[in-house]
Amino acid sequence: MAKNLSMLSLIVFLLVQCNDGTSEGSLKPEECAPRCENRCAKTHHKKPCLFYCKYCCAKCLCVPPGTYGNKEVCPCYNNWKTEDGGPKCP
Repeated sequence: MAKNLSMLSLIVFLLVQCNDGTSEGSLKPEECAPRCENRCAKTHHKKPCLFYCKYCCAKCLCVPPGTYGNKEVCPCYNNWKTEDGGPKCP
């Protein structure tokens, strides 16, 4: 019984983590700024990070969770590239 309860708790936890409001197109434009503040919190290049994060969020309505990586959560954000082929979104 305890094993089943632990498994159920794990499944519920994972479902909540997967649906944390960052999925593609789920943000409202006014939600971009606080998400980008969090995304750019640890960079030494805060001003350009915030500019591009907000720019990308306005187009994709999604910001990956955390301060680095996790871009697979937002395919639009992840796949938008510069002319040189580098990532456009931080």
